[in-house]
Amino acid sequence: MRRTGRRGRRAWVGGAMAMVFCAALACSGCIESAKSDSVPAALDLPTVPWEGGPSYWNSFAKAKAGGWADPSFFPIVAWYDSVSSPEEAAFDKSLGINTYIGMPETLDSSLLDDAGMFWIGGKLNDSFTSNTRSWVGYFLDDEVDGRYSPAEGRDHLAALRKEMPKGLFGFANFTSMILENDMSPTDAQKYVNGFTDVISVDKYWYTIPQCSLTPYRNPFLVPIAQAECRTASSYGRTIDALRQRDAVDGKLQPVWAFVENMAGINDPEAFKTYITPEQLEGAVMNSIIHEARGILYFNQSLAGPCQSANVFRSAETTRSFCGNPQVAAVKAVDTIVHQLAPVINTQSFVWNFGPGLDTMLKAEGGYAYVFAMTSAGSAPGSRDFQLPSQIAGRQIEVVNESRSLSADSLGRFTDSFDRESAFHIYKVKISP
Repeated sequence: MRRTGRRGRRAWVGGAMAMVFCAALACSGCIESAKSDSVPAALDLPTVPWEGGPSYWNSFAKAKAGGWADPSFFPIVAWYDSVSSPEEAAFDKSLGINTYIGMPETLDSSLLDDAGMFWIGGKLNDSFTSNTRSWVGYFLDDEVDGRYSPAEGRDHLAALRKEMPKGLFGFANFTSMILENDMSPTDAQKYVNGFTDVISVDKYWYTIPQCSLTPYRNPFLVPIAQAECRTASSYGRTIDALRQRDAVDGKLQPVWAFVENMAGINDPEAFKTYITPEQLEGAVMNSIIHEARGILYFNQSLAGPCQSANVFRSAETTRSFCGNPQVAAVKAVDTIVHQLAPVINTQSFVWNFGPGLDTMLKAEGGYAYVFAMTSAGSAPGSRDFQLPSQIAGRQIEVVNESRSLSADSLGRFTDSFDRESAFHIYKVKISP
């Protein structure tokens, strides 16, 4: 039975579920971490298991030819957008969008080729050929687990996979059912590991009605308390849970994160709220801290007072559009992601910086980078950090904030987070 707020493939609406995944270090014994030249030797610490970073895309001829293996490339996807002119493509690109899923059949692929944008989907018309540079991936289907029985859904995906043109990677999005205890682990694992090269789950924590239900139902692999349901941390734990499912077969694939740019609900009676600009930025960053390899924006607002079938296009064409603050937040956080893509695209290190923190540690170009937010269930405020002993630098740049901090002789420093969705990125020299 489909749940309130679910969207079919054609309805363009969202919903999905998440929970906490076992720590990355716990999986390091069951998965051999992929090696990459981009992994620095400067930090003698355990590494977080990954699928290989940018080098993963070398296995797919079209993605490789399109530059997806470049460490400076990070996929940011508009879900069901439309492009009918170079100006529209340029506007989306100015927001940090570089990829589309879902387009009208009238789309001329040369628009995407000329704009340096990419398409994940089927052959829309005769302009799409094996030589279309922008056509890098194949969209298998959306929320199959919510529309079929497990056996029927697997047969459906297997048939679609057989139709996939050579050279493309296969992508599918699922509901949160594959991350819940209501579905058998065997069925969920077969969905996740049987058909795709890239995978996502949609769960719009800030705007779905589920977080407000009384009584609150909690069917997650690792529980999320109701008090922390509408927080950025829930988006990161969706990634964790999907990683847990994905790890079962001993191979990893890129996991992408869905974030609503307005709301993820299409039922007017179930509508609660829109995501705020600060929450949007926090949801994206927490997903990346939890090793998301791509971001997808649910680009429709189908309930509440600020509706649009294409939020990005409404922002382009209407100066007074009520969703403009959220679209500005998309641009702001995407700018940071693209700026730091060569860092984000390296393999992360395992390190506990201190209590009440949710962090990701990277090293690139002689610097360590610490991406930090407050952990789930902890109040905003001051946090104490402990740098690994391998990091000898003591002057810390707070990236994009025009300020710096100093660590003491033991590598300790303190900073503050004014809300649960706040994040800071610290840059410090590894050598003194």
